[in-house]
Amino acid sequence: MNKPKLLVFASGEAAPDKGGSGFKTLVESMVEGVLRAEIVGVVSNHIGGGVETKTRELNAKYGLDIPFFHFQRPHTAEGYRTFAEATGAEFVALSGWLRLVSGLNPKTTFNIHPGPLPRFGGKGLYGHHVHEAVLDAYRRDELTHSAVTMHFVTEEYDRGPTIFSVPVPIEPGDTAETLGKRVNRSEHIWQPIITNKVVNGEIIWDGVN
Repeated sequence: MNKPKLLVFASGEAAPDKGGSGFKTLVESMVEGVLRAEIVGVVSNHIGGGVETKTRELNAKYGLDIPFFHFQRPHTAEGYRTFAEATGAEFVALSGWLRLVSGLNPKTTFNIHPGPLPRFGGKGLYGHHVHEAVLDAYRRDELTHSAVTMHFVTEEYDRGPTIFSVPVPIEPGDTAETLGKRVNRSEHIWQPIITNKVVNGEIIWDGVN
């Protein structure tokens, strides 16, 4: 039985030893059978960065042949479609992708976000910026938890319909770094599980419902 074909967009970091942990988790979960899909490629806007390094390491470790693609500026709708069409991807997962997406089918494109949506999303709210904003609200007694959120992707930052959210506790004395590590651990647990549900038709968005 053919498995759904999944393309991953992951910015990672420019340093070869940093970033790409979400992509790594998806690959490992595919190998372990948690994610019943075929990852047909990974795209990063960094050449020689952490995502490319992890792709090479994972391919060698598991005997895989996942191609790495470098997506140069400008990040146009045509460019996004080119990668999806070249790999035959049926679904697209954004895993730490920090660029605005256009040109892809919003019903089959989804993202993981390291904070509660919609309040802590939008342009400029990614990574440590999200954690800093959440902690500011926590110190004003406006919330008690952060969250890991997954949503379908429209052509507006973090505004597509939410499909999953799980709270992540905030501890007294947290910094953006310590909260970020706790959120990241939760992301690694839940991203493969929810991704599997989307690509195998357990979670569906028809553009309305």
